[in-house]
Parts: sequence; C-alpha cells; structure tokens
Amino acid sequence: MLPLLKREINSFFASTIGYLVIAIFLVVNGLFLWVFSGNYNILDAGFADLSAFFELAPWVLLFLIPAVTMRAFSDEKKMGTLELLLTKPISLRSIVLGKYFGAVVLIVIALIPTLLYIITISKLGNPPGNWDVGSTFGSYLGLLFLVFAYTAIGVFASTLSQNQIVAFIAAVFLSFILYYGFEGLTGLVSGFPIENLGMKAHFDSVSRGVLDTRDSIYFLSVTVFFIALTILKLRKE
Repeated sequence: MLPLLKREINSFFASTIGYLVIAIFLVVNGLFLWVFSGNYNILDAGFADLSAFFELAPWVLLFLIPAVTMRAFSDEKKMGTLELLLTKPISLRSIVLGKYFGAVVLIVIALIPTLLYIITISKLGNPPGNWDVGSTFGSYLGLLFLVFAYTAIGVFASTLSQNQIVAFIAAVFLSFILYYGFEGLTGLVSGFPIENLGMKAHFDSVSRGVLDTRDSIYFLSVTVFFIALTILKLRKE
C-alpha cells in the first residue's frame, strides 16, 4: 500500500492538482473570513473565535474533496489502466486504501496552514490569548472526521463512471445528502431524530469540544462503509 500511497501523493504534486487544491482551499476560506464583509468575516463579528471557519470549511471541502478524488479510479478506467493495476501483486484493499490515504494526506496538508488562524484569534482576543481551546481543537477533529468520510465517498463515486465530471457530481451529491440532507428533513419528520443520521449533527457535537464515542463510531462507520463499497464495486469490474 505504501508504494501506491507515495505514487498518489507524488502524482498530486507532480502536476498542478496538489498546489491548486491547497491554494483554492486557503484562498476561499481566507477571503470569506478576513476580506469579504458578511456573516463569515471574523473581524466584523467582533468575537475572537473560529466558529465562522468551522461553519464554512465543511461546505468548501464538500466540493473540494470530490475534485481531488474524482480521478482516483475514473481516470484509471478511461486510460484503460485499471485492469493492469488490478493484476499487480497487491491486494485490492491495498489499492483502494493507497488511493484513499493519498487524497486524505493532500487535504490534511491543505488544513495545516489554517492553524495560523489560531495565532491570529489569540492575538485578537481581549485579553490576548483568550480563546476557546476545547471547542477549537474539537472542531479541527470534527473536520478531520469529515475529511475521512468525504474522501471515502469521493473514492467510491470515482468507481461509478470513467467520466470524471460524473464522478465529481456523484460525490458532491452523496456528500451533501449525508452532511446536510437529514438535517434539512428534520422539520418533515416528527418523533424521530432523523438529523442524527447525518454528518452535520455529529460534526456539531464534536465541535463543542467533548468527544462522544457515538460521534467517532458514526464517522468511522461511514468511512469504512464507503471504502467497502469501493472494494465490492471494483471486484465486479
């Protein structure tokens, strides 16, 4: 798996994809948080916290991660190299995990520079250094869980078609349904907490700074489920 993981990471940075993904993520978040006036602007809010970032980032990642994963297997299908890859002396599970973790590493690298935001809000606090440590790091953990789940969904979607655009749209749709779809149906269903089936409710729970085992199990279950679906789909190729 490690050689394939290294190949995936190298392929991202050998082209413009890796740099473009990191740049887009940082620029989009930076503009909304520090430049554009509105609900997400931290300077306009008057509070030294990153709640606006953690509200915005899941939506940016919802589009950005499918853009990274759409080529994982759809490109292999289009180029006719999937059959060659599957005949190599490496298990199918290792192939899927290699591509999966390659995408995860790229997104995590894009998240790392945002840690500088913590220094900024710490300086802006009154008094300086007055910021919610538990909530902030809980939210970063929640983002990491979302990255795991979104990436698993995106890799699975890339097996559905050799057309990258189709894979991208499928990944965005599935991620949106699982992140916000159940939350949006809350008002239509009474007597059952349907929002707990979606990722947003669990992300919000983790963001409070208290790690509940149920939230961890939920995200890991979604991740494992879509990785398993990916393996099953490729076995039928």
